[in-house]
Amino acid sequence: MIPFRVTDMPLNRRSFLGASAFAALASAQKKSIPVGLEMYSVRKAMMMDLMGTIRKVGEMGYQVVEFYAPYYAWSADQAKDVRKLLDNLGVRCLSTHNALANYEAGNIQKAIDLNRILGTRFMVIASSPRAQSLDDWKKIADSLTAGADKLRTAGLRGGYHNHQAEFTPLEGKRPMEVIAANTPKDFMLQFDVGTCVEMGSDPVAWIEENPGRINSLHLKDWNKEKGYRSLFGEGVAPWKQIFAAAEKTGGVEYYLIEQEGSEYSEFETAERCLATYKKMQAG
Repeated sequence: MIPFRVTDMPLNRRSFLGASAFAALASAQKKSIPVGLEMYSVRKAMMMDLMGTIRKVGEMGYQVVEFYAPYYAWSADQAKDVRKLLDNLGVRCLSTHNALANYEAGNIQKAIDLNRILGTRFMVIASSPRAQSLDDWKKIADSLTAGADKLRTAGLRGGYHNHQAEFTPLEGKRPMEVIAANTPKDFMLQFDVGTCVEMGSDPVAWIEENPGRINSLHLKDWNKEKGYRSLFGEGVAPWKQIFAAAEKTGGVEYYLIEQEGSEYSEFETAERCLATYKKMQAG
């Protein structure tokens, strides 16, 4: 007797269309990575009108925001007001940028409290002290690990954001390799693409070398003519391959557009970058 299989059943038009729609929906859900804005991109506007700036960013269509280091000066009430506005806009704050001092014993509890109010997942260290040797970088990694251990007990994850220095070889090794090797596997390596590209490192290779740890990427572009003032998509970063690696191997949970400046206003720059991102994703 030939065993009966579901796949042997003929598909009528309705069931075929239903299966096709389900497959399309599953594919869309699989590829749907939220895109946000690193609020440093609109820092001048934020200094003048924090709540108005957040509202405008949400109305542009950004799904996520990342607040940079000055958020640490907020009171709990200010953070609650920000969270209420974000919820009303349907926008999430998944991470914050922090000084390394925010991981220290005397400061970390305030940072934890603010991040819990905001609903974040990651407390990312935005930069590190000047390091002269790989041993200095190892000490920085040890500090990151100690902070990440404290965050884990509070339901948060640690992270580190690279700049040029981390991809500049020192004593035959890139410091970012030292950070990666000496921090826990659940510690996010937040990837600033533009600085990696500027220093001549391969961004796709870096993602593939660190599976599951590239949980967010700063979509910052770079070219020789304009540097970081080139808009997202106008630089030399191979975005198609970067997105593919991030989603297949890197473990990306959300993207963050970051712009240090351009020939346009902060808001127009953010709008143009988002429009380019949507075109890339649609293509």
